[in-house]
Amino acid sequence: EVQLVESGGGLVQAGGSLRLSCAASGFTFDDYAIGWFRQAPGKEREGVSCISLSEHSTYCGDSVTGRFTISRDNAENTVYLQMNSLKPEDTAVYYCAAGSPELVVVSPTPRSFDYWGQGTQVTVSS
Repeated sequence: EVQLVESGGGLVQAGGSLRLSCAASGFTFDDYAIGWFRQAPGKEREGVSCISLSEHSTYCGDSVTGRFTISRDNAENTVYLQMNSLKPEDTAVYYCAAGSPELVVVSPTPRSFDYWGQGTQVTVSS
């Protein structure tokens, strides 16, 4: 059974930091690009950051450039999202997803991802 399980969300004050984790199982993790997406109430799901097989970040969204860093540990089948300098507008449910690296490079949108986690809530207070 394919599973992507996010953790690390919570409530934090503006300017603070959180580190999200995405633990994967049930598929060959090394063969997939992994992306972080987020969705705020009433808004479309948007890309935050994606990472390819070789740990090179792939363009997935530009709203968090310089504040969020994605990384992956293939030995642990886990992807991380380090979020610094958080802002109230970062409040959303954050999802991780796995997709074909060939598709993700060409079109890093939610439609290119096959597997999704259940999401973790991040709330940033002002």
